[in-house]
Amino acid sequence: MQENALLNSNQQRKIRGEIRGLVLAVVVGVLAHNIVSLPLLSIPGPLIIAIIVGITWRALMGIPAHASAGIRFASKKLLQLGIILMGVRLNLNAIINAGPQIILLDVSVIVLAIGIIYYLGRIYRVEKKVALLTAVGTGICGAAAIAAIAPTIKSDEDEMVVSVATVALLGTFWSIIYILLQPYLGLSLKEYGIFAGATLHEVAHVVAASQPFGSAAADMAILTKLGRVAMIVPVTLVTSFWFNSRIKDSKEKSGINKITIPWFIFGFIAMSCLNTVGIIDKKLASLMLQVSAIILTVAMAGMGLSVHLKMFKRMGQKSFLIGIIGSVIISIAGFLAIRIISF
Repeated sequence: MQENALLNSNQQRKIRGEIRGLVLAVVVGVLAHNIVSLPLLSIPGPLIIAIIVGITWRALMGIPAHASAGIRFASKKLLQLGIILMGVRLNLNAIINAGPQIILLDVSVIVLAIGIIYYLGRIYRVEKKVALLTAVGTGICGAAAIAAIAPTIKSDEDEMVVSVATVALLGTFWSIIYILLQPYLGLSLKEYGIFAGATLHEVAHVVAASQPFGSAAADMAILTKLGRVAMIVPVTLVTSFWFNSRIKDSKEKSGINKITIPWFIFGFIAMSCLNTVGIIDKKLASLMLQVSAIILTVAMAGMGLSVHLKMFKRMGQKSFLIGIIGSVIISIAGFLAIRIISF
């Protein structure tokens, strides 16, 4: 009896801790959402702010006992749900109708980003998984792409959050640079929109860099960016298969003889298809995107709360370095492609 009572008491404490962890992630997410409304902080967006607030909270306040499970639920399960709902953003017909040049440009940027940044990671001795996650996040769509490929290469929370933070901060920096450079690039508004959509990191960065120049730039920017987002499934499967096939360590390879498929990505595809055929109307799609944004913010808060600051300092510096170099090369290559190819 006494042993059963003790077990029940421990289980109750564990459940309370899990709930506290999830509630804490929600609180940090709400705090991040409010902070974004302050001047200049809207450019980084709620996702990166949520990570920063989460890391800071853990460093200064700590986390409750047994809260790790609740925080882990937020950073993994809620993240997957947010990505599924984000699929309603895509209209596959619009991407196809954009023309083969834009699709070819998107594919080229993705291949270039992954190849260059991963190769730079090997040169600067960045952890292989961090280098690959940073490369995929830069090439496709930031946090969503990183979350898609992370489970297929068995990356841990630390590797994920370093990669997400790197891509988000670099994308914020480059979106500001693009706005400042736009008058001097010699591109039409349509071409500038394609340039921003093809080379910037997150959808939020593309919107921030193109919106100041009107709908002519913003519409093309978002359409071009969504072409890259549409590549998330094939790139995830191909890249993870390639990465896992290169693992030589038998311990690391254990359990990866078969590729781990991120099944939630098929939920993303299903939502895209429903939106494309018109089953989901615009009002419902807009509501789902708002819910997705909230869920993703809470998920990023959970990631931040999982991070030890010492780890971030150790792993983040080289990740930023390869991200910066890779972003410069991608921007230059994208700019030259747009000047050469007729859009």
